[in-house]
Amino acid sequence: MLKKIYIWLFAVSLFALGSCKEHKVRQIPISDFFKTPEESIFRLSPDGKYISYTKPYNGQQNLFIRSLADGKDQVATAFTDYPVRDYSWTYSNQIVFVQDAVELDQFKMFALDINTLKTREVLSIEKGRIRLLNNRNKQEPDIVTLSMNKRDPANFDIYRLNIRTGALKMYLPNPGNITEWFPDDDGKIRLVKSSDGVDETILFRPDDKSPFKPIIRNNFRNRVEPVAFTGEKDNFYAMSNVNQDKTTLVEIDGSSGKEIKSILSCNKADIARVDYSRNKRCLELAVCEEEKPTKLFLNNTIKTMYDSLARKFSGSEINIVSRDTAEDKFIIFIYTDRNPGTYYLYETVAGKLTKLGDINSSIKPEELCAMKPVSFKARDGLLINGYLTLPQGSNTTGLPVVVMPHDQPWRTRDTWRYIDEVQFLANRGYAVFQVNYRGSAGYGKAFNSSGFKQAGGKIQDDITDGVKWLIDQKIADPDKIAIYGGGFGGFSALYGVSAHPGLYNCAVVQYGLINFFTYIKDVPPYFKPRLQMMYEMIGNPETDAEQLRAISPVFHTEKIRVPLLIFQGARDERANISELNQFVRELKKQNVPVTYILKPNERTVFRNEHNRMEMYEQIEKFLDDNMRVKR
Repeated sequence: MLKKIYIWLFAVSLFALGSCKEHKVRQIPISDFFKTPEESIFRLSPDGKYISYTKPYNGQQNLFIRSLADGKDQVATAFTDYPVRDYSWTYSNQIVFVQDAVELDQFKMFALDINTLKTREVLSIEKGRIRLLNNRNKQEPDIVTLSMNKRDPANFDIYRLNIRTGALKMYLPNPGNITEWFPDDDGKIRLVKSSDGVDETILFRPDDKSPFKPIIRNNFRNRVEPVAFTGEKDNFYAMSNVNQDKTTLVEIDGSSGKEIKSILSCNKADIARVDYSRNKRCLELAVCEEEKPTKLFLNNTIKTMYDSLARKFSGSEINIVSRDTAEDKFIIFIYTDRNPGTYYLYETVAGKLTKLGDINSSIKPEELCAMKPVSFKARDGLLINGYLTLPQGSNTTGLPVVVMPHDQPWRTRDTWRYIDEVQFLANRGYAVFQVNYRGSAGYGKAFNSSGFKQAGGKIQDDITDGVKWLIDQKIADPDKIAIYGGGFGGFSALYGVSAHPGLYNCAVVQYGLINFFTYIKDVPPYFKPRLQMMYEMIGNPETDAEQLRAISPVFHTEKIRVPLLIFQGARDERANISELNQFVRELKKQNVPVTYILKPNERTVFRNEHNRMEMYEQIEKFLDDNMRVKR
């Protein structure tokens, strides 16, 4: 009998050892998470004969071309200084793309001839920006429409550029209040949006020879975003929340500005995106960002295609990212919260699906962690949504937590998708908490406007209430909580550690907002028409000076006591580097343990791979030192 008991105990111990091994998580290298995408930004040529994509070459992202006739790939560009940014095909089988020459503070536009694979510079601008608005004009295939603040840094004018000859012609000068331009399918600007800082006006013209006429006037709390012209008279589709809380898809009469009909809406969230076929001139689908993206179909052909793809990629999000003019070929992008994404070519005639490339083949989804939608009640009873990513393993309580408040309140929100930073932190044993605090976009007009002038107020209360909810739910170890963010998220991190001593162990700040006075004063010249709107959302430096001073971290270094890790690009146009340097000096005078890393040739986000790797190595060590996570 005793022998049987020993055998049983031995078997149990073996099972326990096996279970430990089963739950042991492989530490994925930092380089696997944050390396430059292997293959990305796949596009189809208009004639459907070629596929283009970007790939690392000569140490930078360069363009490659694949012929669908023989399947061969060719290097199309070989830059060694700066990467190719987003690019587009023209009807004349040219590719146009922009480079950001950071060290020179210069933007350059190039054209690539697909037949010769020769690249030529067609435009450059110093201390300005170039934005491509339209690149597919059937009548004039060599002409692209772009906006540029070349004449006046404060205003983006509209130009037409001949990419064969380099001839640049002013199309529409900006009188000083135009904030957005909406080209039709042929590149003609028939709708514009102007702003006096608080109220917005949409203006329409039926053709290039007619003057613009105001058709819709709104306070900035309301939203009307044109999507495309319907092809019937002067009507256009738009996303609108006028006279309603949630943004819906509507049809508007361009000549009068009157809403003709409401086409589609969601119950719990705004419509975030609408897909439209320029060739067939029809709406295809709308996307609502609820807990997860939800597609609402408006075209049976597209629905059938998505349904077929969904059976092949169950549980994945599927998006069309490119198509040829005939719409016989489509490039499909699929992703999940644990998969960075893969591109496929889908040929409708044969129903053929061909894998093109992975964003990051080093990432194995089974090793990563689920991003779960969560919600909680704020102290005033308002429902707040967010996402919680728990590290792998059987333990779901008493976890070290990294809180990640998002940037750009009133314009953005966190969504369900793959985020390398989130998965990196979860792989290192942290629970990651993302809060869509009041003021976040996507949840309707009332929720968005409830965050106005609440920086340092109810917005921060929502984040704090979320952390306390995690503690009450026994998910968080109250002694192991960090806060980490960029921009406004960086402000939230600094405010959190100064206003709530004892709640956070440490903070990581990227391009952080430290002073609301200089943040408002130093806006880029082209943002000036929106200043009054900024005053309404954040505060007026004159009338709300006391409040802005009370919440700006630069004035309250004595309240910060926990270790800080701060990253900043020296060429970030929104940063006041001398003020940030002084802020760090004051923190050190207060004996705050602060590590400050300033990179000379980076803008807001670190794009240089070496700098990026170094940053996450520093973050890993910093959190490990201050959170004492045992792995």
